[in-house]
Amino acid sequence: MSSRAQSVTPRGGTQIRNEFITVVSGLPRSGTSMLMQMLTAADYPCLTDGVRQADADNPHGYFECEQVKRIRQDRTWVPEAKGKAVKIIAQLIPFLPPRFSYRVIFMDRNISEVLASQRKMLQRQGKSGGNLSDVELGKIFERQVCEVKGVLAQCNIPMLGVAYSEALQRPVEIAEKVQAFLGEDLDVCAMAAAIDPNLYRQRCE
Repeated sequence: MSSRAQSVTPRGGTQIRNEFITVVSGLPRSGTSMLMQMLTAADYPCLTDGVRQADADNPHGYFECEQVKRIRQDRTWVPEAKGKAVKIIAQLIPFLPPRFSYRVIFMDRNISEVLASQRKMLQRQGKSGGNLSDVELGKIFERQVCEVKGVLAQCNIPMLGVAYSEALQRPVEIAEKVQAFLGEDLDVCAMAAAIDPNLYRQRCE
């Protein structure tokens, strides 16, 4: 994957927005839905289809587009994401086609919290977590995050890292950082208000 973006510091404004696909990424259960909710609250256009409904694990919604999950086989939807934000898990970032320009908001969360949140979600769904131990899966996740961030840096794709714990603890500060990264006059108060601290249910102190 490559990008036409030449700097790690993106320009902003609505006109510039339309030159980029804004990718909200991270590991599953790392807060990507929360970040999409923040952007939606600020009336930032988002590519979603509403197929996956809100549930006990994500009571405010998932803000996903089902076609995105098939990016390995089908990239016909990508042009529709220009000028919008789209949620793409970290493992699928390398499959983005190179002819578009991207900027990425990457959600970082403690791996132990990610694993605990996944385990709880699978329990609710009555599914097995597979044969890998948490230690093994944690190492895989850490390696995947490092590889994806390496790809972004190599391709000079602008990236803002957002710590999930900081977003829950300092929502206004994080909303301001997101606004500055996108370079647009977004409603910081609306973005901050979209963060629900009650959903920080699996945490490592």
